Amino acid sequence: MSDAMPMPIVPAEWLEKHLHDPGLSIIDASWYLPAQGRDAEKEYEEAHIPRAVFFDQDLVVEPGVDLPHAMPSPSHFAQHLGSMGISVHDNIVVYDGPGFFSAPRVWWMLRTMGAKKVAVLAGGLDGWKKDGRPVTAEPTKTAGCYFEAEFDTDTVVPFDEMKRIATSGNAIVVDARPAGRFTGEEPEPRKGMRSGHIPGSLNVPFTELSKDGRLKDVDVLRALFSEAGVPKDRPLVTSCGSGVTAAALLLALEEAGYENIRLYDGSWSEWGARSDTEVETGPARGVQK
Repeated sequence: MSDAMPMPIVPAEWLEKHLHDPGLSIIDASWYLPAQGRDAEKEYEEAHIPRAVFFDQDLVVEPGVDLPHAMPSPSHFAQHLGSMGISVHDNIVVYDGPGFFSAPRVWWMLRTMGAKKVAVLAGGLDGWKKDGRPVTAEPTKTAGCYFEAEFDTDTVVPFDEMKRIATSGNAIVVDARPAGRFTGEEPEPRKGMRSGHIPGSLNVPFTELSKDGRLKDVDVLRALFSEAGVPKDRPLVTSCGSGVTAAALLLALEEAGYENIRLYDGSWSEWGARSDTEVETGPARGVQK
């Protein structure tokens, strides 16, 4: 097994072998929807991977923005990461409970803020524990440091640009929400939210991307994206309910060889709640040539 950290997915075997390496940071990025009935912080306090710090995805957001998981400013992000003892130069392993749900969001945030060596743990904490690997309830002691954030603004699509994209079709939106919410046949979990999707969007539910907490093989992902009509020769924008599983979709697309992929941070929480946006219902109508 190579000593270099595999990216963007790191096997549990590698992490267990390198648990005590200097320059390694581990982040528990677990976050759950209310319907899942799991308390991420409580679970962290009861059992986490040794050296892991807890990243609260409802706390590390831009203050004053009335959207869930709004991408924080570089200074706000750096303040939180520095207080966790994480350097932009570290090998950073991010995990969540089930394995491929909320961890990719923090993986994407870290990359967007300048970290180069970031990976998501295959199988997550559930898989780690199932394999009998070490966990602890002891608080992780950290020494604060300086996280030198360098925000890559090109990776994030703001609302005004998203409106232009929806009108012009100069990029293809790929939505990670379940099919029923995409088509409008099922209600949104957030109150006051319209059902449906951004005009011209394609749908690849994030639940199709992984199995047993592990990202599916590249060939399977390519077939999945091809079947959904995702083109390889057009700019892509990923979206979801609140920007969390859009990052999982972005990671999977990159692994399948797609390029020029950005993330709409406001996602459906923004688009579906506004009165000045168009909404389509029904299945995806496909990419216009």
